[in-house]
Amino acid sequence: MLLVLDVGNTNTVLGVFAKAAKVASSGNHGESESPRYELLVANWRVATVATQTVDEYGVLFRNLFAMGNLEAKGIHGIVISSVVPPLDSTLGQVCERYFGTKPLFIEPGVKTGMPVHYDNPAEVGADRIVNSVAAFEKYGGPCVIVDFGTATTFDCVSPKGEYLGGVICPGIGISADALFERTARLTRVDIRKPAHVIGSNTVSSLQSGLYYGYLGLVDGILELLVQELGNETKVIATGGLASLFGSGSKHIRKVDEFLTLEGLRIIWDRNVALKPAPEAPSSKTSSGNKLRSR
Repeated sequence: MLLVLDVGNTNTVLGVFAKAAKVASSGNHGESESPRYELLVANWRVATVATQTVDEYGVLFRNLFAMGNLEAKGIHGIVISSVVPPLDSTLGQVCERYFGTKPLFIEPGVKTGMPVHYDNPAEVGADRIVNSVAAFEKYGGPCVIVDFGTATTFDCVSPKGEYLGGVICPGIGISADALFERTARLTRVDIRKPAHVIGSNTVSSLQSGLYYGYLGLVDGILELLVQELGNETKVIATGGLASLFGSGSKHIRKVDEFLTLEGLRIIWDRNVALKPAPEAPSSKTSSGNKLRSR
């Protein structure tokens, strides 16, 4: 199996892909192709805690595997997208100590198959490239990916599959926190779509302002991006609140909850030759070392 981790500032999303055999074309006389990691068999969302130790993360991951009736020893590859650099060393040690393999980090030098037209490509968050790779692979271009995370990002991909850049703005959680921290009499509320735009009490008024105000921000930016990229542009949303805003947006046509996990799987495929899982412990070590040399 393949373990993929999307490490964000607020949450870390984990996914486990299993191999699925494909039937080759008739020209190969019906023989099976090498199986690929294509079946998402489990996924979890946990809090990102920069102060947790290697063993604390290890116990957490192993407990998640136990809940999903999965064996840690079944993991033969790990790929990580992280926007929290202080955690990279910790997660690397977790992978080696608890799963017996070195992870592939999405970083400069890793083959993504997507040219990056950014003034400084190293500045682009790993998750933004991963999302763009997955969106172009699945839906084609031009496309815009809206990721509702700690920050809300809009990433643009050309018809040729080139990463063009995008927009970054505060996530709705950050906006809501700022409102509640700076106002003495306004209490925290759940972020949800209210029944009516006109709120009849403080809670519904806050929910209306947060939801419709942020929806207006999202659609306003998307309208400008579609004008630049063309009316055929596909808009895909992902992230924790993608379904909430995707259903109300004028421009979002597809909500893909597992877009980042799929992107990590795709980039793994482009960097590591998929071979039958090694059985001997020494082979596993060799495979892990080979990963980091790519």
